[in-house]
Amino acid sequence: MEAQRLDRKAAPAGNGSGGWNWEEIRRTCLRFAYRYAKNSVEAEDIAQDAVLRAWRKRSTLRDRASLKPWLAAIVRNEAYREYGRNRPAPSDILDAQEGAEDDRVVATAERADLRAAVERLNERDRQLVRLRYDEDLTQEGIARRLGIPDGTVKVRLHRVRAKLRRELELA
Repeated sequence: MEAQRLDRKAAPAGNGSGGWNWEEIRRTCLRFAYRYAKNSVEAEDIAQDAVLRAWRKRSTLRDRASLKPWLAAIVRNEAYREYGRNRPAPSDILDAQEGAEDDRVVATAERADLRAAVERLNERDRQLVRLRYDEDLTQEGIARRLGIPDGTVKVRLHRVRAKLRRELELA
């Protein structure tokens, strides 16, 4: 049907669809597509692509008497293109979606464990973690804010991260 609308736009005024019966062409393509498809959805996809390609290439048809073999070749090529495309299997999509949900649950649990571990730190260490990760300050920025040397900030952050790593490994 889409090709029929396109053909009307492309045809000169008063010429209609140029003698092309696009509904019949669609039905023919669909019949041919069932030879290559595993199910009706695939057949409809192949037929739709074939009708569109036929509409685009309609000027290449030399003899109207050979319309059906011409359409059969187009449908065959569209079927090969359809199967040549890399598409995930529906079960792969479901596995990925289920896996994503599992990943979100794990990430939420890990964030909760990390928050609990940070809360168990002393106030000075919590302040360093908050300045570095919540406020996204550099080590130099933290040193200026707290009025301590850069090296001290670097060493304290290293020790705090190591402490958190050990706690999270035990959890």
